[in-house]
Amino acid sequence: MKESMPRSIAGIACRNGKVLVAKRKEGGAIGLRWEFPGGKVEEGESDMAALKREFQEEFGIEISPKRIIGTSCFASHSGQRMLAAWELDIPEGCVLELREHTQIDWIEAAKLHRIDLAESDKTLLPLILSYFAIP
Repeated sequence: MKESMPRSIAGIACRNGKVLVAKRKEGGAIGLRWEFPGGKVEEGESDMAALKREFQEEFGIEISPKRIIGTSCFASHSGQRMLAAWELDIPEGCVLELREHTQIDWIEAAKLHRIDLAESDKTLLPLILSYFAIP
């Protein structure tokens, strides 16, 4: 039986046409690059559970995953991975602790291609722009 492709998740929060991105701390494969927050889905874990866990670990907040936007594939140092983008809500007024990032920002979706986004997350741009109907 063929093993399924390892899976990662990215949380896409959008407010007033702007998307949440976070800049990783120095070190690792994507150090100092911007990303859509998320991470690896652990064995036996659902995408929604992984999103909730990752946002709790990275920012100390509770989020509400809404629906899947789409998936892409990317190559990592460990091989091919599936990346699932999920729309989610971050409660208004909640403070995000920067545990694994140096900063966060809300970027106009149409300008996401201008930032130094992690290669894996770049594969999600067409899906995100189409989902939120941004030209």
